[in-house]
Amino acid sequence: MKNALRIFSLLLVVMMFSSVAYAASPWTEQSTYADKVVHKLDFGIKNLFGGWTEIFTAPMRAKDAGKNCMSGVGEGLMNAIVYTVGGALHTATFPLPIDVPLPNNGVSFD
Repeated sequence: MKNALRIFSLLLVVMMFSSVAYAASPWTEQSTYADKVVHKLDFGIKNLFGGWTEIFTAPMRAKDAGKNCMSGVGEGLMNAIVYTVGGALHTATFPLPIDVPLPNNGVSFD
């Protein structure tokens, strides 16, 4: 019971602070409950299993922007962890239309 309370408290704190810093996730724009649930599950799975790709894509984005690649490595490691954990939270809580915003709206495969 104590662990469940700790996890719930941590979730509330993350949602409270992250909602101030990040924009809403794209699935929140859906109009019906069924659409939100399906898109939230899709968003969660995409970030859960694709979050690790940020380790490679963030340095490439930094290089393309004319920045030092090493700054992209740190950003990539941080994003990989945040996206994977955020994806796990979205996947685990997909029946509840509660948003946990991710930086840059999560993983982008564009």
